[in-house]
Amino acid sequence: MKTGLLFVNFFPELRLSNSISNWIATVFRIGYLPLAPGTWCSIFAVLIWYYLFIDISILYFSLIILIVSIAGVIASNDVIKSVGKNDPSEVVIDELAGQWLALIALPHTIGFAVASFVLFRIFDIAKPFPIRQLEQYPNGWGVMLDDIAAGLITCGILHLYIYFV
Repeated sequence: MKTGLLFVNFFPELRLSNSISNWIATVFRIGYLPLAPGTWCSIFAVLIWYYLFIDISILYFSLIILIVSIAGVIASNDVIKSVGKNDPSEVVIDELAGQWLALIALPHTIGFAVASFVLFRIFDIAKPFPIRQLEQYPNGWGVMLDDIAAGLITCGILHLYIYFV
């Protein structure tokens, strides 16, 4: 499949066991919570950032997000193959990575935590251009890239707010 980007062919042969992939892709089973599992995972991501990543450097936080994103692609590929759906609702690792991207280098306050959560969920659910187009990438890449874009756009908006206000 021609996608226009070379990186979508990275990790095609990497596989984890189905149970490990499921635990990773569902972020320790958060993806099985009722009513909007993606929202539950975004709340989880914000709480981890607020309570555990208090003094984390931008470099370490970025490295964690990169690792989570790569693990998300691999685990999502496995779950997609095992359940036979393109973007299973129980796969929420994309929300974890995207929400954390939305929080990079923001002041560690409740206000920015709430603002990033609300904006990220709006972009993730509404999927305006170019976010929706990223879902078209195959397997785990399509699952992860739209939330990564939503996180980057949210982060950009909040940093513009900080700069201009």
